[in-house]
Amino acid sequence: MELKLVLESLLFSAQKPLTPKELRDVLVNAATQPDAEEPAKGFKKIKEEEILAALEVLLAEHEAAARTYRLACVAGSWQFVSQPEFAPWLKALVGHKSRPPRLSAPGLETLAIIAYRQPITRAEVEQVRGVAVDGVMQTLLERGLVIQVGRAEVVGRPMTYGTTPAFLEYFGLRSLEDLPAADELRRIPVVKPEALVTTEPGLATPPPGQLQLASAESGEVVAAVTPVAAEAPAVETPAADTPPAEPAASPEAVVEPAPPVEPAI
Repeated sequence: MELKLVLESLLFSAQKPLTPKELRDVLVNAATQPDAEEPAKGFKKIKEEEILAALEVLLAEHEAAARTYRLACVAGSWQFVSQPEFAPWLKALVGHKSRPPRLSAPGLETLAIIAYRQPITRAEVEQVRGVAVDGVMQTLLERGLVIQVGRAEVVGRPMTYGTTPAFLEYFGLRSLEDLPAADELRRIPVVKPEALVTTEPGLATPPPGQLQLASAESGEVVAAVTPVAAEAPAVETPAADTPPAEPAASPEAVVEPAPPVEPAI
């Protein structure tokens, strides 16, 4: 029996996506049964590399056949999926499964930074985005798209984050290697501090005002904290043929003395 046909039958009958390891376990289990038939025994020592090669051949054949369904690999697991153009009739047959709410623009930006530069700390994400990401990170963690993967080898040992298989399923990717090229994102320098500068618990970086004050104290020129002298009002210069105005008299010069008071008779 040809391996690709056996795999096709397993994936067609499976109720969930299967990884090459799970497919291999099924083949080995079938080969080690007491009443196993000769064709099944031939896959007793099958390797995952052989299964992957057969799956790639099967995928190419289904793409060339242009059927209403195709073989797809998402997050390392293989399954048969229908072509998108047949969605209206399939929805009428099996119903419409509601998907989670779409991610916001800040969520997508933060998720992209983590995906391309993982493992990465929250402070490093904030350096790239330029804003705090506390709320966004909490949303990504709750959605299961991001997970804590370890701690950075710097002073303070901050937590590092990476993507999950749910991230690959959300975007329909086989692996992280299938992400679009993002050389510009990778070239953005990220300075790894010796210790995290924290002013409040849970705050990755101090507020911008405190950072500006710190720069001013160190002697750097900071426009945000350097006071700017108010500009003096413009003084009009009289024309050359205009006679100079006489100076105004002071209050003492214009006050006449009171007349003498005659004595009463």
